Amino acid sequence: MRTVDVLKMPLYAAELASGAKSFRNNPLIGSRRLNEAGLHVKRIKLAEKLADSRRKRLEHLVSEEDRLAYQRDGFIASPGLLTETDLEGVRREIETTRFHAWDMRQGNAVTRFIPLPPSVLQDLPFLRAAVWHQQIQNGLRYVGSSNGDPLMYLHIVMTNPDGKQKADPQTAFHSDTFHPTAKCWLFLYDIDDASGPFSYIPGSHKLTRERLDWEREQSLAASTAKNSHHAGGSFRLPASELGRLNYPEPVRFAVPGNTLVVADTHGFHARATSTQPSVRVGLYGSLRRNPFLPWTGLDPFNLPGLKGRQARIHMAQKDLEKRLKGRTSHKYAGKIPATEPSRF
Repeated sequence: MRTVDVLKMPLYAAELASGAKSFRNNPLIGSRRLNEAGLHVKRIKLAEKLADSRRKRLEHLVSEEDRLAYQRDGFIASPGLLTETDLEGVRREIETTRFHAWDMRQGNAVTRFIPLPPSVLQDLPFLRAAVWHQQIQNGLRYVGSSNGDPLMYLHIVMTNPDGKQKADPQTAFHSDTFHPTAKCWLFLYDIDDASGPFSYIPGSHKLTRERLDWEREQSLAASTAKNSHHAGGSFRLPASELGRLNYPEPVRFAVPGNTLVVADTHGFHARATSTQPSVRVGLYGSLRRNPFLPWTGLDPFNLPGLKGRQARIHMAQKDLEKRLKGRTSHKYAGKIPATEPSRF
């Protein structure tokens, strides 16, 4: 073990009680010996138990129908979320406004993130109402088992499978992390099956015996995995192993515009491979807190001055990372129309 790792051991130990997930960057999380003794599986089980307890206290946020859908599938789908008037208003505001945008390239896909803090939404009433729509906000809180303030972005995915770039790594089925966590997409325009729709394996959010055995097996060698995402704790699931885990065929969300999907991305999901150049526009939300907290609230981002600004703060961190390290995953693209082609 390196001297620096020995000196940082108290930090590594503290991370065990957090959402830290990297098998490569934390020698305790990635320890084969500790994971043979059950460390990874115990973290998963405890996180799931606490999430179930918190979610029970948030049942009032969603309908019984949505609760049953989540328990069965791991996601809640709501077609026709907005009225036609509101949908047209949101589309018009997006199409006629220039936004501060950050682009992230992954293989042949560029994902554009546009933060939507109060300063942006104050002049966009339809978009503001959509961001704070009760089903979006409450769905994220219920699935994420936290009464916190989610990150919210305008989200554009631009894919060009005809180029020379490598395949988009998000097209591999994967679990974001070891504990329940929530993401949502309000798809604002129709998505056809050739354009790489969001895909999800129903029921894969559940801790079945097969899933736990698979997780334990992955934990023993993840620290040296060639795939950096897998080594970082976002486990990839090869298509050949779906049968081993007794999973059904994935659901592909080739859906009409105005469809909301809220999913537990501890379950296996992917962006389906696009067979044609495409642009996907929607609202995107994410809610992930420390999985070992017993309480549902006490989120500092709910405080005045911070509420609704988390996504912009996150992008400011990316800008700082660029200045300090010379590189970052998200590059500032300028103040541009939402769907302007990326320069990266």
